Amino acid sequence: MTIGSTLGRAVDRVRGAERGVAPAILAEPQADGSVRCHLCAHRCLIRPDRRGICMVRENRGGELVTLVYGEAVSVALDPIEKKPLFHVDPGSAAYSIATWGCNFHCRFCQNWEIAQAGREHIHVPTRHLPPEDIVAEARALGAGSIAYTYVEPTIFAEYAVDTARLAKAAGIRNLFVTNGYMTPEAIEVLGPLLDAANVDIKGFNDRFYRRYLGATLEPVKESLIGLKAAGVWLEVTTLVVPGLNDDPAELEALATWVRDALGPETPWHLSRFFPAYNMTDVPPTPLPTLLAAAEIGRRVGLAHIYVGNAPDVGGEDTFCAGCGRLLIARRGYRVARNVLVAGACPDCGARLAGLGLGGPEVARGTPPSAAGTGPGAREVTG
Repeated sequence: MTIGSTLGRAVDRVRGAERGVAPAILAEPQADGSVRCHLCAHRCLIRPDRRGICMVRENRGGELVTLVYGEAVSVALDPIEKKPLFHVDPGSAAYSIATWGCNFHCRFCQNWEIAQAGREHIHVPTRHLPPEDIVAEARALGAGSIAYTYVEPTIFAEYAVDTARLAKAAGIRNLFVTNGYMTPEAIEVLGPLLDAANVDIKGFNDRFYRRYLGATLEPVKESLIGLKAAGVWLEVTTLVVPGLNDDPAELEALATWVRDALGPETPWHLSRFFPAYNMTDVPPTPLPTLLAAAEIGRRVGLAHIYVGNAPDVGGEDTFCAGCGRLLIARRGYRVARNVLVAGACPDCGARLAGLGLGGPEVARGTPPSAAGTGPGAREVTG
């Protein structure tokens, strides 16, 4: 498997005739000229002149290449809370990037214009943005982190890896906003570079994953366990879709799994669905459904549950798991008040789990060199 041979070339990798084309990592050539991709859990067997499910990895003469290296389709300076990551450097800014493509084809994709561009035959303009330029811009803008987001970042792993190495050396955090459909081999490469990840658990039954996402559930669970073992701080998001993944028993099973496999301190973000892409006939998630899901999470013992895409609910504040005191008040994606003292509750002294909270960190990570609070650029909500 050609892993090490394509790692470590950093910014020189794409200095060829065709923009975006570069050798792919985690590729296993086959005797018949096909290539097995071991980057995501689909493990596509890609025939010559064909592409994988993600549409951005192509077999050219028996060599697997990525088509999106150094070519960004979306760049923004966002509040880190927009990822959402609520327990990492609250109030800081995340320099956010994406290419086109995705290894899922969610029927309700919020970012389908870029995520599904290959399948929909949409031409998406790109900006040539090498890894060193990303890090330089992030530093200039005062961002404490770089977020690989908007589409599934695993599919542009080569680009992310080279950027993350430079960011890490510059004292800037690396964040993944991901569907979690990665292999153990990918986690071995990415894990040492990532500080935090928000991972979607889009439902808790395999039929839902197969029918509506084009994937399966088990690899996501395995990835979450693998990322946690690698020392990556984790937060979990579930987009609650009416009639599809909102069964109370299923939500209870999901919350219980998060508690037992990842720990009760793991934040669970419940996000409101809005009609999109190929599911415009499904109404937005009723607010009582979100509140009931949050109550389920609290009942099974999750310490930090948030309700997103529903500002009227007021479900984005952080409370002390020990005494219940309000620790971080948020208004939208902004931190309105933070009363933590050295990362702990000022009343009972219980520490808040996370990174960059002012106390000892619960996961590996280098404190960011700078944390900005400037206005975030427009983001297509996922």
